[in-house]
Amino acid sequence: MFLPTTQKEVNALSWKSLDIILVTGDSYIDSPFMGISIIGKVLVDKGFRVGIIAQPDMAGKSDISRLGEPNLFWGITGGSVDSMVANYTASKKRRKSDDFTPGGINNKRPDRAVIAYANLIRQHFKDTAPIVLGGIEASLRRVAHYDFWSNKIRRSILFDAKANYLLFGMAHDSVIEFANALKNQDPVEGIRGVAYISKNPKGIELPTFESVHKKKQAYVKSFGIFYNNTDPITAESICQKHNDRYLILNPPALYSTTKQLDYIHALDFERDLHPYYQKNGSVKALDTIKFSIPIHYGCYGECHFCAISVHQGRTVRHRSEASILKEARIITQMDDFKGYITDLGGPTANMYGFECKKKLKKGACIDKRCLFPKVCKTLNPDHAAYTRMIKRIEQLPGIKKVFISSGIRYDLILNDKKSGPDFLKKIVADNVSGQMKIAPEHTQPDVLALMGKQDINQLLEFKQKFDQLSRQSKKKQFLTYYLIAAHPGCHMQDMKALKQFATRQLKTSPEQVQIFTPSPSTYSTLMYYTEIDPFTQKKIFVEKNPKQKQKQKSIVTRKGKPPLKKGSKKFF
Repeated sequence: MFLPTTQKEVNALSWKSLDIILVTGDSYIDSPFMGISIIGKVLVDKGFRVGIIAQPDMAGKSDISRLGEPNLFWGITGGSVDSMVANYTASKKRRKSDDFTPGGINNKRPDRAVIAYANLIRQHFKDTAPIVLGGIEASLRRVAHYDFWSNKIRRSILFDAKANYLLFGMAHDSVIEFANALKNQDPVEGIRGVAYISKNPKGIELPTFESVHKKKQAYVKSFGIFYNNTDPITAESICQKHNDRYLILNPPALYSTTKQLDYIHALDFERDLHPYYQKNGSVKALDTIKFSIPIHYGCYGECHFCAISVHQGRTVRHRSEASILKEARIITQMDDFKGYITDLGGPTANMYGFECKKKLKKGACIDKRCLFPKVCKTLNPDHAAYTRMIKRIEQLPGIKKVFISSGIRYDLILNDKKSGPDFLKKIVADNVSGQMKIAPEHTQPDVLALMGKQDINQLLEFKQKFDQLSRQSKKKQFLTYYLIAAHPGCHMQDMKALKQFATRQLKTSPEQVQIFTPSPSTYSTLMYYTEIDPFTQKKIFVEKNPKQKQKQKSIVTRKGKPPLKKGSKKFF
């Protein structure tokens, strides 16, 4: 069922009032891909009465008050994307479209949505139930952080929103413990994954907000301590003083087990936009997620520009094959299903079914990475389970095709000598919709090192195998290369070298090139702000001029081969 969004729907359920009201910057799509839907559904399944107000009108009280006040708490999220990333390009230009807004026009999500919604509630409800922040915007801004759009260090969003609590990470387990504690009038300050404000410190103390705001080296130190305490097995409580009060971050919630993930995905999702919002038009996001199946969470890639490590975590947790097959069968019964599963993946498609056994017991390593600078031997990639699952779903009645649309880590395939070749052969023959997405991000060693990405040698090996298998399958297929311009450490000549490599070695003129966006709580954003490589403490070049950033991108996206003048250096 859909969760109620109007008083009429609440009455139809014979609920006298709501325990929890969730407010979101996205429209209400009832899907396992949407965090607000998962949180709402698990709460209802545990006996709580939950309603949703999606993209409330900021102009007055009528919209935010249409469900009344909750008995236990308000839950606020900016949506599936940080609202500033959703509203502005890397050049700080206002985006015209929004994939999560009915009609597709970007006119419903306020800037700094989490803060805006908290203020809206405070404005119209005095002495109301606690305001609790969650979702990726709150999660990535939970400590003092650099904000690209204001070009300054901002306080923890818990202070700026004047909220009572913050649940960081995925929160689908911690929110149940939290709601039960409030219901039973028990303290919540000891719950994992909870952040709150206190007059007293607790745990490891980060440099204060005031020192981080003034000194870039203090920010480097602060972020390092914060990042190293994001793994639930090894993390300790941390705190950060803001003026005369302390932000307290408890250790993260323990990662969900396969059994817990199976339980979540067995809940009743409508996989559609709520009828209340359908009158305003369709949402583009449904084109991608309606007939897709999420099979795992987390990513051990730890790319420095990516926020998944801080939000979803560095340990991959996967659902059981039985759970995924059950969801596929449900999709086949949908009226508008045409036989095509549009994706069977996660943050990275081919991380399903294997993890480092050492990490599962002792937590993520602080002194080394799973995939950088090369694949760690103890990870032992194994694509057998993923390959088997794809084949089993393809055999279900009503399934014509299963596509893998999530990005592929080609280094994992090449390092899996046992089952990697069969996996690649399978997906190239049957599961690529003309283009396979891969993300080398760059080609130059110095830039790749700052990105936390593997060197480029394996890219050429992978391309050769992909092209060979495509020919064998008698299919005209291509690799789509995702690339980043103006990443910290990237000079104009690096982009020229990238262009030459793409043209002469990859035989392509790249189109999927984005200018680096310094989103909160990533190492690359830290580099952008401080102009320091935090791992070597060396000063690095950072392009901050918008016109020069655009020029870096244009070098790669222009058509044709770059000219090689006499005596010029080849970069490959």
